[in-house]
Amino acid sequence: MPIKKETYVNINYCVECGSKLELVTDQEGRVRPKCKNCGWTFYKNPIPASACVIMNDKQEIVIVKRKFAPNAGEWALPSGYVEIDQTPEECAISEMKEETGLTGEAVIQLGYHTDKSPIYEKVISFGFLMKIKGGKLLAGDDAAEACFVTFDDLPEIAFPSHIKFINIVKALYLEEKN
Repeated sequence: MPIKKETYVNINYCVECGSKLELVTDQEGRVRPKCKNCGWTFYKNPIPASACVIMNDKQEIVIVKRKFAPNAGEWALPSGYVEIDQTPEECAISEMKEETGLTGEAVIQLGYHTDKSPIYEKVISFGFLMKIKGGKLLAGDDAAEACFVTFDDLPEIAFPSHIKFINIVKALYLEEKN
């Protein structure tokens, strides 16, 4: 699906030299803002994020009530946007600590899921099954609440990617149980 000109409504100036950008059709046939002065091209890409499925010894998982947009007041997995100096796994470890007070490590990469985003248009979320190494469960950072719940007691979860990652872990747990 070709990118529409509306995608670049507020993309006006080159970050390299400050000149005005022009919409041009590139060698791939895609319309992109490009600087006539220095040749810099703006590529609008999905934003990477990581989500944590944190499970304790009782097969309960941690969910958090979101404090801020998007989906403030709704339940989700601990998650956040990957910073430029992080891998998705490092982001998951960091978000686990920031939002739950728990320290841990990523033990299984659960795949990825692409979601629409009201802020960034599109997000690619990477899911991780996390092992708890220490700490005490306590809502922090942008989590208003944090709690352990069983798979059967899950409230509605805000993001399709989080539901996907929870279902993967639930299937792994049920397979292990049988």
